[in-house]
Amino acid sequence: MPKLTRRQFVASGAAAGVMMSIPGSDLRASRHMAAVDSVNVGMIGCGGRAGGLVQSFAKVDGVNIAGACDPDASRVDKMRKKYDKAKGWADMRGLLDADDIDVTVVATCNHWHCLAAIWAMEAGKDVYVEKPLSHSQWEGEQTVAAARRYEKICQIGTQQRSDPMQAQIKKFLHEDKALGEIKACRVNRFGVRREIGKRDTPLEIDKNIAYDLWLGPAQDKPVFRKSLHYDWHWDWNTGSGEMGNWGVHVLDDVRNNVFQDKVTIPKRIFGGGGRIVYNDAGETPNVQFVYFDTGSYPVVIGLSNLPSEPGGKKAAPHPGPNSGYVVYCEGGVLHGQRGGASALDKDGKKIRRFKGNSGDAIHQANFIEAVRKRDRSILNAEVEVGHHSTGWCNLANIAVQAGGKFSSEQAKEIDLEQWTTLMTEMEAHTATHGIKLDDEQIRLSPMLELNVEAERFVGENADAANKLIKREYRKGYEVPELAQSALAH
Repeated sequence: MPKLTRRQFVASGAAAGVMMSIPGSDLRASRHMAAVDSVNVGMIGCGGRAGGLVQSFAKVDGVNIAGACDPDASRVDKMRKKYDKAKGWADMRGLLDADDIDVTVVATCNHWHCLAAIWAMEAGKDVYVEKPLSHSQWEGEQTVAAARRYEKICQIGTQQRSDPMQAQIKKFLHEDKALGEIKACRVNRFGVRREIGKRDTPLEIDKNIAYDLWLGPAQDKPVFRKSLHYDWHWDWNTGSGEMGNWGVHVLDDVRNNVFQDKVTIPKRIFGGGGRIVYNDAGETPNVQFVYFDTGSYPVVIGLSNLPSEPGGKKAAPHPGPNSGYVVYCEGGVLHGQRGGASALDKDGKKIRRFKGNSGDAIHQANFIEAVRKRDRSILNAEVEVGHHSTGWCNLANIAVQAGGKFSSEQAKEIDLEQWTTLMTEMEAHTATHGIKLDDEQIRLSPMLELNVEAERFVGENADAANKLIKREYRKGYEVPELAQSALAH
């Protein structure tokens, strides 16, 4: 028998199991497993979120931080000072060519997630990719196809999936039926974000940043905000707004706990929003409201980055958690959020409290265990799961972009108590800032129907929406078509 290299040994599945070096009773079940061989991790992206991820991966027994890649040289230097055995690159293709890197962690801007993940899987690496999976629905499909074609382990960074509390909530709602039948669900993301500024002249890119690599698949457009980093979230060219930033977490919780992943994407979607109050360079909505027809329980989401009043620090008033969800049932409600949940009866009395954690470290350990065992079925957030949860966000953003002027009469066509309440709140919230919902800045889509299997819009309003299913890619950074495209049909 020929001698196996270290990397072949890891991939063979002989090195099964993961042992954590962090405390916590929820990790005890994995402590009996031995980390037979090491796994070398390469970080693609070394910014803020990467800093948290690299710490979580470093806590998993047998994991070595072996590579750091970012177009911003200062960020690579900072990570390598902490993990001094890591090699550094500006271009991820150098990291992907390295035979001593087993897995990659993609913590780039949203517009790079899919292409980086696909390139990594093509290069023989397993991939942990941050949420949202995709910047457009089409490229998410190609990433799922890549994982299947190259038989790679691919986990999405919706870390709450690894919180043991989630299983308790599902049992409470579905097996015990402690609150009776589920009727509807409300999702919230209310958190104040200040304006990002607006320059008269394009931003001069720091000489330490390889800007062509930073742009990658995105279009080369002048940047008029004050900062290149982080505020890319609020530019359609590179980000997905608050819907893709935090909305994907809370909507993923709903898909997991309320629908038990039986609903992939909605059958119909109706929504709107706009970027109001702030005269800045941002493009994505800072107020957004969407109705999802799932074919079973209806779902609405409300989102705002504006304070409750001009100059204020608090979020706008709303039922339930700032970043979480409310499940409306026959016998009461459940309020869920990261790290905790509470069930209340019809009289508002708390009858059950759930205590959890963020899922960090456990989620990364789950990925490494799947890598060692070569078993994607044990992943808590496998790429296809992440694709569907991200899809709700992509479709919600399409509704805004493909929409027209807001119409109160059109908005009233949705006969659902949670939607009526949300729209009443939004009307009061925007009025506090001197803006009416029917002002030109706020858009509203028609009711958009979807072919769920094809993940494409159908019907009379489909054309404008389907144009936003796939973006235009810059030459040299095209996402390859690996799945049969429904766009041609």
